[in-house]
Amino acid sequence: QIQLVESGGGLVQAGGSLRLSCAASGDTFSIYSMAWFRQAPGKEREIVSTIRWNGKSTYYADSVKGRFTISRETAKNTGYLQMNNLKPEDTAVYYCAASYAGWSRGNYDFWGQGTQVTVSS
Repeated sequence: QIQLVESGGGLVQAGGSLRLSCAASGDTFSIYSMAWFRQAPGKEREIVSTIRWNGKSTYYADSVKGRFTISRETAKNTGYLQMNNLKPEDTAVYYCAASYAGWSRGNYDFWGQGTQVTVSS
């Protein structure tokens, strides 16, 4: 089992930046990939970015490419999502997730509690 705790959300003006953190504990040696998802009110949860835990591959949704950067520090069992040039449409609850295998949407079995990101115009 993997436990995930997100932090770093908050309220920011459009154009601003936030860095989300996701601290993992438990069976961290088995993590294959970590992902960030988000869910805005009335919308389905969508994948934002993923990273293989070995750091060799990343994925970004088109809506965040060039603005968001995913990274991880394996020594700290922590993943990050650096979000720059934030837009009001980025407002959502952001969740981190971890998988034991694969990095497609359906592979993520472990989830954090979510952190709210609100971008004002």
